[in-house]
Amino acid sequence: MNKMMNDMTDKTTNANLQARKLKVFARGQGNIYPVFVERAINAELWDVDGNRYIDFGAGIAVTNTGHSHPKVVEAVKSQVEKFSHSCVMVNPYESAVELAEKLVELAPGSSEKKAIFVSTGAEAVENCVKIARAHTGRRGVIAFNGGFHGRTNLAMALTGKITPYKNLFGPFPGDIFHAPFPTALHDVSVRDSLKALDNLFKVDIAPSDVAAIIVEPVQGEGGFYAAPAEFLQALRKLCDEHGIVLIADEIQTGFGRTGKMFSCEHSNIEPDLITMAKGIAGGYPIAAVVGKSEIMDAPLPGGLGGTYGGSPVACAAALAVLEVIKEENLVQRSQQVGELFNSRLNQLKAQFPQLIGEVRNQGSMIAIELTCDGDPEKPNTELTQSIIAHATHYGLILLACGFYGNVIRFLPALTISDQLANEGLDSFAKLFADLAR
Repeated sequence: MNKMMNDMTDKTTNANLQARKLKVFARGQGNIYPVFVERAINAELWDVDGNRYIDFGAGIAVTNTGHSHPKVVEAVKSQVEKFSHSCVMVNPYESAVELAEKLVELAPGSSEKKAIFVSTGAEAVENCVKIARAHTGRRGVIAFNGGFHGRTNLAMALTGKITPYKNLFGPFPGDIFHAPFPTALHDVSVRDSLKALDNLFKVDIAPSDVAAIIVEPVQGEGGFYAAPAEFLQALRKLCDEHGIVLIADEIQTGFGRTGKMFSCEHSNIEPDLITMAKGIAGGYPIAAVVGKSEIMDAPLPGGLGGTYGGSPVACAAALAVLEVIKEENLVQRSQQVGELFNSRLNQLKAQFPQLIGEVRNQGSMIAIELTCDGDPEKPNTELTQSIIAHATHYGLILLACGFYGNVIRFLPALTISDQLANEGLDSFAKLFADLAR
């Protein structure tokens, strides 16, 4: 009898794994769902209890080429059999050189470019600031309200949202300034944002003291608001006028996610520096900064780097991801997937016009903003949280975002089939209707 009880206790289940996790993980690193993944293929995953889910989160826009793509798996296996680490700053290797060559070729604009590799998106952001300061000899950095740039101290300072990212963690570095991000739904125009920047230059910091302006072409955590082309073009002009480095944070928007390889291509601008991560390597940790050569070369030798930056395993995965994006036409596919979601979600909006304030997408970066009484200034955070909490009961993995936590974001793998996408959207429509009653 005791042996039977022990066997039941030792069985791997979602419930006992969550209990074990709570005992050993700090509460700050929580998890949205008490669902522990056993395996995942393309846009589907299965938990340790045998339940199947359609994944509309892609690990927060990481597995753009789907979970466990065969080409990526094979590339990783092949590399691990050779070697797993030597540090690119000590003994480099061809895969890192090849990946840098491909990234500088893919980056928007005609300027000669160079790259560096780090491990995370936050590291990429911090290195952009280092490079911009070394290049300009200036101190200030301007970011935007609602922006998200990472969880390290400087990246948190740049992030334009307190809870949960900055709460309890100050003080933050100085010489960081914020301006409004243009959001038509909330009556913040491009003119308003540019006027605020002009006011910032008059009140807080002279443009001659500003090293960089950093912007997400589509705000990620901020709510999937796309920067109007007019705004990004105005920032490019402003930076050119004052010798300011323009940084495009493409960590979530890159690698086909928005229907272009990089989102700033929609606005036909060339940033000075671009951060890259997430979708770069199909789930293997690597990030990069790619930028204009004369700016990238400002730091002295040894001033940039990191032990795991440009991991050979991650480089192999990233090269495979780039092949898959090209061979399977995933940039074009991203547009098709986005159109499918946009159409289905607008049908849902027509059923619930008081609850869904807006459906928006740029490629496969898709969102719905939930409101009360159809008023964009009345965020329906409660319904959003309820939908996220109940998603797994309907076989879905969903994510929320937004300044008020009232936006549901959809980040399907670009390799998802129409059939699977529609199955997931059918489940979402049922979930929404059940909770909207």
